[in-house]
Amino acid sequence: MLGNEFKKKFDAETDNFNKASIKNDYLLFMQKMDSIENVALTAVLLKTKNLEDLSRLNIIKKNTDDKTAVTSSPAIDKAADYPGGINELRKEVAGLFYLGGVYSEVKTIKADVAFIVERDGTITNVEAQGNNFTFNRQAEIALYSVSQKFSPAIVNGSPVRYRFRLPLTMNIE
Repeated sequence: MLGNEFKKKFDAETDNFNKASIKNDYLLFMQKMDSIENVALTAVLLKTKNLEDLSRLNIIKKNTDDKTAVTSSPAIDKAADYPGGINELRKEVAGLFYLGGVYSEVKTIKADVAFIVERDGTITNVEAQGNNFTFNRQAEIALYSVSQKFSPAIVNGSPVRYRFRLPLTMNIE
């Protein structure tokens, strides 16, 4: 419907300069609509992941045990690892990244993405820190969307929660 209205206005205009202006307005408007839709999808994704985390971790109970604490012990037998290694994880995250939702005037954008690898290898508590808000949100969505589970960290032969940090840098052209 909105596209039709812009088209009517575009077709009715005779001046080429004004036509170009209408086209630019339409493209900017559609880009903003895409951003709004993306924010809504992000909110739904985060809500879903939070509900999954709550149900799986039984945080609803008032008494939590120490087993849910993130391991910070230097005596880790095996660190958490993604199938194929860190480079495979980077490739998958890059493939899942939605650049249309990133707005930046700077060509090189960086963020540190921290998350928890749970005992079952799933990812929770993804938080991206960087100078570009839209890049951070897209990094979080991409991490939540990876297709495979991690192999969990091992301490004394048992799987444990593990805090993982993934630095990301993207060049936008």
